[in-house]
Amino acid sequence: MDGSKTLAQKIADALSQKKGDEVLIIDIAEKSSFADFFVMASAGSERQLEALKDAVEDTLEPESIFPRRVEGQKQSGWILMDYGDVVVNILTADMRAKYSIEKIWGDCEFTLVK
Repeated sequence: MDGSKTLAQKIADALSQKKGDEVLIIDIAEKSSFADFFVMASAGSERQLEALKDAVEDTLEPESIFPRRVEGQKQSGWILMDYGDVVVNILTADMRAKYSIEKIWGDCEFTLVK
């Protein structure tokens, strides 16, 4: 799991550097069979949503790390990037409040990235 934790931190740092809001790493390894970590970030606009997605890709592609799939579009207010053991959720503040993913995983360990 150390590799997935390092990947989650690298993604969170990229989102934070690109001014993502409320960047969180949620350790879901004990509660999930599909991933070890969620990385969450909020975007203030559709334009920033796309910029945050691009920041993650620009950070990882030079290391030949590519998402298994990317779902959602900036117009939907939610982009999900599946990196296997790390799942990235980039949402507008409204969508993040609506779906309350943090509450669903509330009994997991959270790390706020500043």
